[in-house]
Amino acid sequence: MHVFTVEKKAEGSNARAGNLKTGHGEIPTPIFMPVGTLGTVKAVHQRELKEDINASIILGNTYHLYLRPGTDILEAAGGLHQFMNWDRPILTDSGGYQLFSLTNMRKLTEEGALFQSHIDGSRHHFSPESVVDIQRKIGADIIMAFDECPPYPATHEYVKKSLELTQRWLIRCREQMDRTEPLYGYHQALFPIVQGGVFADLRKQSASFIADLSDVEGVAIGGLSVGEPAEFMYEQIENVVPLLPELRPRYLMGVGTPENILEGIDRGIDMFDCVMPARNGRNGMLFTWNGIYNMKNKKWEKDFSPIDSSSTLFADTTYSKAYLRHLFTVNERLAAQIATLHNLHFYLDLVKTARREIVQGTFASWKRSILPILTQRN
Repeated sequence: MHVFTVEKKAEGSNARAGNLKTGHGEIPTPIFMPVGTLGTVKAVHQRELKEDINASIILGNTYHLYLRPGTDILEAAGGLHQFMNWDRPILTDSGGYQLFSLTNMRKLTEEGALFQSHIDGSRHHFSPESVVDIQRKIGADIIMAFDECPPYPATHEYVKKSLELTQRWLIRCREQMDRTEPLYGYHQALFPIVQGGVFADLRKQSASFIADLSDVEGVAIGGLSVGEPAEFMYEQIENVVPLLPELRPRYLMGVGTPENILEGIDRGIDMFDCVMPARNGRNGMLFTWNGIYNMKNKKWEKDFSPIDSSSTLFADTTYSKAYLRHLFTVNERLAAQIATLHNLHFYLDLVKTARREIVQGTFASWKRSILPILTQRN
């Protein structure tokens, strides 16, 4: 079983510093998890993830890895850890969000989800049982329960039916976990997912349902950051967190901007993931302690200062803003590599700093002072 401890609670906030022990190492929280959908964090070597970014956990995706390279190859390799040469923890999304994105290419039933591959249109079926089995074969340290991610906006009636389906699927996921064993010799934990859209009563119902389960090792909050205003997201976190087990990690799925992450930490969230630092980096956006930079802007054309002189990342101090802008201008792949490295390094530095401020008892005042700087555009 994974072991989670809360080491310090912030003063004047629900933020907390913790530690999650897994079979592939310990994860200090709060933590940001780089997204490695297909068994790679785009444009980043595993060595860089460890030595430069110091990511203590990354994500893989059940839907995408099931389609390519396929579970037969992953199982033959000894699991995703061996396949990609990564010896730290991995969390896998169940594929529910990807099926949500395939609205016109999937059909939900009580049994599961029928869907067409976005690659070649081939037909496939996911059930709570098969999704658990796939994640067993992938070898994830943390397995996500199969759920439906309802769209925004949606009616209360629709979201209620969706939540009830997700709860029935969760019971089947738990039963399948009990029926099966890890394939690679280390413990795998199942995290249920709180759903309920933007409806407080449904969110509370979902959180209470999960909290009543005796074997919960962690809880995810899903179905947010799907188009609703940020204020709605924060409101639902506040509705849910008090109902969740105190000594279990809380994971806010698919979030988000540096501001979203600090607001989430403030409300008691421990774990985050998002494609934003990598995807926005590939498009020229850098997140920094001095605000947001668009490196394609002409203003950087003759700026020969380091990309980020306050950073400890080699790329930030080795290359200039002018050089990085040039790389983007001529569409060189190195631009995406440098920007992705920078953003992931910054995100990990952000949660590391937040953790330190929590331990020191200064998180609330630090957050108030830093947020206006992080959100300004340069």
